[in-house]
Amino acid sequence: MTEAVDKQDVLVVKNLKKYFPTREKGRFVKAIDDVSFKIRQNEVVGLVGESGSGKSTTAYCVMGMHPITGGALSFEGRDISMPAQQRSMDLKREIQIVFQDPGTSLNPQRSIGEILRMPLAVHNIVPRSQRNTRIRELLDSVGLPQDCFFKSPRALGGGEKQLVAIARALTTNPQLMVLDEPTSALDVSIQAKIIGTLMELRKQFNMSYLFITHDMSLMRNISDRIAIMYLGRIMEMAPTADFFLKPQHPYTKMLLSSIPVVLKEEAKVKPEKVPSQGEIPSPVNVPSGCRFHTRCPFAFDRCLTEEPPMAQVFPDHIAACHLCPGQPVQP
Repeated sequence: MTEAVDKQDVLVVKNLKKYFPTREKGRFVKAIDDVSFKIRQNEVVGLVGESGSGKSTTAYCVMGMHPITGGALSFEGRDISMPAQQRSMDLKREIQIVFQDPGTSLNPQRSIGEILRMPLAVHNIVPRSQRNTRIRELLDSVGLPQDCFFKSPRALGGGEKQLVAIARALTTNPQLMVLDEPTSALDVSIQAKIIGTLMELRKQFNMSYLFITHDMSLMRNISDRIAIMYLGRIMEMAPTADFFLKPQHPYTKMLLSSIPVVLKEEAKVKPEKVPSQGEIPSPVNVPSGCRFHTRCPFAFDRCLTEEPPMAQVFPDHIAACHLCPGQPVQP
């Protein structure tokens, strides 16, 4: 019997695990270690964390670029737990990714027109006679001039390359777009244009986004919900307003309190100061109990031996901490 799926759920990630073997027999890099979340229709979910937290690996598992070690993935009720090469062409059309560095994701030997024509041809999106017209429409939709059609990626700036990458993802009319730190390699002024374009496209095409980033301030302005990862697990997930105004996990508070502010109004809504201490441990040697206890100023004996369960502390707001009140979330 097929499990009932909420019609509004576009992506469901359940108990996802991804372990990479090391050279030492029997030891693994636990990049993702039991991660669960959902993305709803036309929703932006921000996945935030320090380098090494597992957020990009999560994105690659969703895309099928990494075979998963355990758990399950489903898209609009269809199982997508298999690697990309085993997925149907329909799934490949409906889920697209934009990578962090557009310079390495665009073929420098092809023109922009040829780069955008390729997915149109592979997926037979439009008849051959209409492909050039469609390419020009895509360039216009991301705010690129028409003369980019004949240019090489080498002739474009970093922001323009990323807009081409976004246009390429749009060729297949996806329902879900995975954005793996799409602005982190760009200047601040260019970042604003990219984000503005992505938000307009989301409305125009009714897409959902999984937005991977380490920039908490960015998530405040564009996401509907935010999940924060630490050492392969989600520590807290909440609607954006709750995430910033009512953070529950000490790790969330630590990161939020380290965000620089300029205005007094911003300072007023910052959470209590939680000092940033230590560095994220190796995912090969994950600490026992709560994996954050080696850096947590509030850790007590139970934290050293018992992994805290994910609990619901407010509606649609969950956190994994022994200090957070709430009912445990059913796996």
